Amino acid sequence: MSKQKQAQLRKDVMPYATSHTKKSVFQILNTILPFFLLWFLAYQSLSISVFLSIGISVIAAGFMVRTFIIFHDCAHQSFFKNKKWNRILGTITGVITHFAFEKWKREHAIHHATSGNLDQRGIGDVWIMTVKEYKEASKGLRLQYRLYRNPLIMFGLGPLSLFLYSNRFNRKDAKKKERWNTYLINVLLLLIYTVIILTLGWEAILFVQLPIVYVAGMLGIWLFYVQHQFEDSYFENESEWDYVKAAVDGSSYYKLPKWLEWLTGNIGYHHVHHLAPRVPNYNLDKAHQQTPPLHNATTITIWTSLESIRFRLYDEEKKTFVSFKEVKREWNRENSMSISSTAKGSQTLRS
Repeated sequence: MSKQKQAQLRKDVMPYATSHTKKSVFQILNTILPFFLLWFLAYQSLSISVFLSIGISVIAAGFMVRTFIIFHDCAHQSFFKNKKWNRILGTITGVITHFAFEKWKREHAIHHATSGNLDQRGIGDVWIMTVKEYKEASKGLRLQYRLYRNPLIMFGLGPLSLFLYSNRFNRKDAKKKERWNTYLINVLLLLIYTVIILTLGWEAILFVQLPIVYVAGMLGIWLFYVQHQFEDSYFENESEWDYVKAAVDGSSYYKLPKWLEWLTGNIGYHHVHHLAPRVPNYNLDKAHQQTPPLHNATTITIWTSLESIRFRLYDEEKKTFVSFKEVKREWNRENSMSISSTAKGSQTLRS
């Protein structure tokens, strides 16, 4: 795609990068209010059946994911026109979703500015090693990476690490505004959990709150993972990296059933979001449908997205993700050829 076409594509999407107060307020009402209602129903259901309560909590987790999308839009200053209201609602939804607003806003901005850039990895993204880096890494680092990329750890322990550790601490060089926002959210969460335990009992935490947070965490990590980890996703070194190509070719269109599309706040239109982060979630589908060049983005479904679990390393030469097994086979083949070449050389010398 030429620079002229890229500029035109960004221009075509810009009309959708406008928030509408009525739509935003309505989304708060149809997302956050149902979340608290489901939380209350899950708690009330404890007297009937623990399994019923957990089942309702799983549904509530979906609304926590949708609440996170509101939080996410506030971080991009796209939910309201007013920056102050974005910051206030972002902090409130940060408490609900257990994310430090200012901290995450900075990290996510870096993710958008560097997505697909092989020379700028490490902040706000999933850890990705190239095949070359993996082969040259120490055994300890390779083991650490394999554990990190293991689905049981990434999606099983990942939510716990995210909510109990990553979101609770500031970076060493965090600015005062970011640092105090994290402190505020941490204190509010501590107070909320204390009140719940003292008034409703530990059962409310164990059978209602914990399932909601844990399931929402797993779903969130999956959505973030799968939309950049498809087979021919775009990755380039900084000298060749291009923002528009990284957005359109490095982010997928996750085609979901309409009810899941609604519950996940249209984040499946990830290519649109990366192209124009100021487009609020309720305009993403319209921007996609009415901008023909965006229809060429890689489309994945629930079924095809499962294949991404086996993608563990990025092959810079082949421009594709590969599995550990594929790399091991190639590595063994290279070693066999090297041993064979050395043996032939020794035989020649003896002759």
